[in-house]
Amino acid sequence: MEIREKYITESVLPVKEWDLLIIGGGATGIGIALDAVSRGYTCLILEQSDFAKGTSSRSTKLVHGGVRYLAQGDIKLVREASIERGLLHKNAPHLVRNQTFIVPIYSFWERLKYTTGLKIYDKIAGRLSLGPSKFISRKETIEKLPGVKAKGLYGGVLYHDGQFDDSRLAINVVQTIQEQGGHALNYIHVNRLLKNDAGKVAGVAATDTETGIGYNFYAKAVVNATGVFVDDILHMDNPASKKTIRVSQGVHLVIDKSFYSGDVALMIPKTSDGRVLFAVPWHNKVILGTTDTPVENASLEPKALEEEVDFILKTAYGFLEKKPTRKDILSVFAGLRPLAVPKNDDNKTKEISRSHKIVVSSSGLFTLLGGKWTTFRKMGEDLVDKVEEILHWDKTKSTSANVLIHGHISDVDWNNPFYFYGSDAQLLNNSMNGNKDNWLSEVLKIHEAQIIWAIKNEMACTVEDVLARRTRALFLDAAESVRIAPRVATIMAKLLHKPENWQAEQIAAFNTVAQSYLLLH
Repeated sequence: MEIREKYITESVLPVKEWDLLIIGGGATGIGIALDAVSRGYTCLILEQSDFAKGTSSRSTKLVHGGVRYLAQGDIKLVREASIERGLLHKNAPHLVRNQTFIVPIYSFWERLKYTTGLKIYDKIAGRLSLGPSKFISRKETIEKLPGVKAKGLYGGVLYHDGQFDDSRLAINVVQTIQEQGGHALNYIHVNRLLKNDAGKVAGVAATDTETGIGYNFYAKAVVNATGVFVDDILHMDNPASKKTIRVSQGVHLVIDKSFYSGDVALMIPKTSDGRVLFAVPWHNKVILGTTDTPVENASLEPKALEEEVDFILKTAYGFLEKKPTRKDILSVFAGLRPLAVPKNDDNKTKEISRSHKIVVSSSGLFTLLGGKWTTFRKMGEDLVDKVEEILHWDKTKSTSANVLIHGHISDVDWNNPFYFYGSDAQLLNNSMNGNKDNWLSEVLKIHEAQIIWAIKNEMACTVEDVLARRTRALFLDAAESVRIAPRVATIMAKLLHKPENWQAEQIAAFNTVAQSYLLLH
């Protein structure tokens, strides 16, 4: 690919040794890179697929302190996440918004419990709180939660948390890293670790899966930030290494707003499996989720289990007047959580803390385990601190808390279909050159200009990159995304000078992926 090859040749290859080489281009890896470049270190990210392809594009779309973790007594994690939530809201206001939530209350005891708990939640956040919680009447709850089950309703507890677009944030953070002097490559598969004569990790051997070209990249510090795949890299370092993470699957269903038309999110605080469940407005649709199912093997394309879909629908039935059925599901997606294995591992994934942990092997490979999207920046700060400590570098001060994310704009027009491009929205509009009616999808508000923009400015290489992560078509309406995939392939092929067989291959590959998002009724 011309754009890609030029970038690798002119920007990446001239660097003979990086300060930090990060394996993994999800939330964990980009958080480390963001902090590293903010301190002036040279940094390269290598991602085996697309940025945020895995877990980092499949979240519940919440930037939150974690009410669930407060209930578990993990005050430290809630405090840390609440601070990071506030920073993200400040640094990426075009992607992270203040979202009002309501917990429907059906007894006086629930009112007392959740009002008290959420006041504590407010206090933990301190000055970075997004707003105070309060009890509201039955009438106001019904007004704010249209469609909520009214029978037996006592009232509601209103509180504030953050809501965001995960893969769009990932792309904008990668752009920020590049603007700060760092570099990032997607579709680069790490084959093995390179070690010096002393047995210390000194780089990686990798292959560009788009061109088949192999490269050796060298670095003073190599970081394993591959989420649910960390053990694969650890085995490259030491075949005898023990399992370090437990994988948990979370499933989400996307339904039309007619089932829940309010702008306020619904939080169901106690489900039959002990988790919380959310109904969150997102891109003019509603996300229902999530589950917590232990899985044995990690996959780039995890699939929702039938029982997970049924569980979410059954739970939603108890709180929504209009009952969504399987035929009403526009998209279903599954994400995997990388949970650091606790000392007393009993396989109960919902009890495992989302706190992160840093491990340094005898060969000097740095690995970050666990964590969550909300704390991605703090995870990066802690990792870079550890690199400085272990390698005896001069101690530097992290400044990533004050780095504005690419696209930052203070006055966001949420009614603009391109609002999530932030400051780039005007440039995107200008690029239409009078073709403002060339919508690929009217229902999802996807324009052909976005396809061109994704290739030229956002490192998109495939139809899936565009429809799953640069736009969110696959997650919002899987059938509609399949419908427009051929037109997307045509636009991309023309811009990238690809032959017709490339288009056919891309469409077939995308349709295969989309099958797991389409629920067979």
